[in-house]
Amino acid sequence: MVKKLLITSVFVLFAITTYGQTIVSTSPENKNVVLEEFTGIYCVFCPDGHSIAQGIQNANPDRVSLINIHQGGFASPSGDDPDFRTPFGNALAAQTGLTGYPSGTVNRHVFSGSNTILGRNQWPARANEIMAVASYVNLAATAAIDVQTNIMNIHVEAYYTGDSPESTNFLNVVLLQDNTKGPQTGGGQGNNYNHMHRLVDMVTGQWGEEINQTTSGTFVERDFAYPILNENNNIPVEIGDLEIVVFMTETRQEIISGNRTTPTTNVTYTNDANVRYVEKFSPDCAGEDFEFTPKVNIQNVGTNPITSLSIEYTLNGVSDTFAWTGNIESLKSETITLPEVSTVLLETNTFEVSIPNDDYNANNVLTIPFEVPLTTGTLDLIIETDNRGDQCRWNLKDSQGTTVANGGPYGNNEIYFERINIAEDCYTFSLIDTGGDGGNTVSLIDNEGTEIFVTDGTYGTIAVTKFYSDGVLGLNQTTLENVTIYPNPAKDEINISNAENAEIKIYDVLGKMIFSMNNIEMNQQLNVAKFETGTYFIKISKDNSVTTKRFLISR
Repeated sequence: MVKKLLITSVFVLFAITTYGQTIVSTSPENKNVVLEEFTGIYCVFCPDGHSIAQGIQNANPDRVSLINIHQGGFASPSGDDPDFRTPFGNALAAQTGLTGYPSGTVNRHVFSGSNTILGRNQWPARANEIMAVASYVNLAATAAIDVQTNIMNIHVEAYYTGDSPESTNFLNVVLLQDNTKGPQTGGGQGNNYNHMHRLVDMVTGQWGEEINQTTSGTFVERDFAYPILNENNNIPVEIGDLEIVVFMTETRQEIISGNRTTPTTNVTYTNDANVRYVEKFSPDCAGEDFEFTPKVNIQNVGTNPITSLSIEYTLNGVSDTFAWTGNIESLKSETITLPEVSTVLLETNTFEVSIPNDDYNANNVLTIPFEVPLTTGTLDLIIETDNRGDQCRWNLKDSQGTTVANGGPYGNNEIYFERINIAEDCYTFSLIDTGGDGGNTVSLIDNEGTEIFVTDGTYGTIAVTKFYSDGVLGLNQTTLENVTIYPNPAKDEINISNAENAEIKIYDVLGKMIFSMNNIEMNQQLNVAKFETGTYFIKISKDNSVTTKRFLISR
């Protein structure tokens, strides 16, 4: 999920003669449509849904906003397929009564029955119904992207021409991306299906920002400075394909009205290539030969197309040059695969990519320092299985290929904790799903709390990582053998006894540290009221001793 930087969020009320309004209409208007479509990449009939939705927008270009939400089993990637899902999709789907794909909601309105979900053939008629209803609030937005800073400034205005039945409404600002090539089972385009109106982020969060003045004559103004990431879920973000949709809801459900805008850009140079990023790579162990094929993303932020580049790349002081030819249009990018490079890895390494000088040179060089993964001799492996735990396997091998630890199969929907002691060496950890569809949440963390490996389950058949251990053991349970945690399960508080002056760290099931504390008391009480319901691990360290306990939050 993209982190947002909100600046200048101002709520303004003026008398009717002194609004700060600049883009929103103050005259009564009918409702605009916001069609949220639930879709995927392995969906035979989704292209038909996309065509129907696009037809509604084409017939009413100023009145209809489309949001395509990749969610559910048809959106779950396999192998190297892109992951278009977001952290928001499941919650959006949960409030609809969704049962099949493609389906969608029109202004999250209940037209009949108790659910908002509609089959694709119902969308045109329901959209026309919405557009014939008077709205008590109008919305408008503008957006401008600074291509040098990658900051998008979003300006939103809303004006109430009538009273809302709710004292609190919610303003939603949504980021979409068009023209993303990817797989689709239907549509006859294979892996080159053009995914449009794809949900990337909810700028104002899952359910929007509270608006607490909702009566006639109220003017609402918001400004957001939104940092655009180079990639999202390993998918390049193309600034020329971004779209903003804004809408107001009465609660989390009913959308009153909405609007959309395409961001402008401040492209000022004729020739300007930006070395944006290098795709992630996994270094091996220090002292070993390391070979990898760099993939560098080059973005065109000039007005002229880029048709050739001389790309110089250097790994630990050894340089090479690659002559690239092709076509990168303005405000587009391309990920270029460079020839394989090799070196003997040091503890600290450097990879650098540079391109020739052009009209603006501050973005022509990218330097990436990286270190060999290093851990100590005690590892904690946490596994939360899905409903096919019998398919989960793992193994840990040393530099000679000898298996030093392994596990699986496991039970379904269970949590397992394994402690592994290892000596100084280079190790390979492999997580395997015999069914080929992943699904198990797994994290491997060392004695310092460093995440060596973590997955939310989207790894397909196998995921592999290498790391180096310096073999520092000397950890025992003697000092902490009498530590107790209670109550377990807990609700709002937990107590830790017999760990005076110890350091504690609390991790969730993905291995993310969410709390730490030093020099705890003999009988330490912790407030966990804000923790979500679920399983947690608390690592307690003192002197050369360490112990890890599991506890549950249940409400």
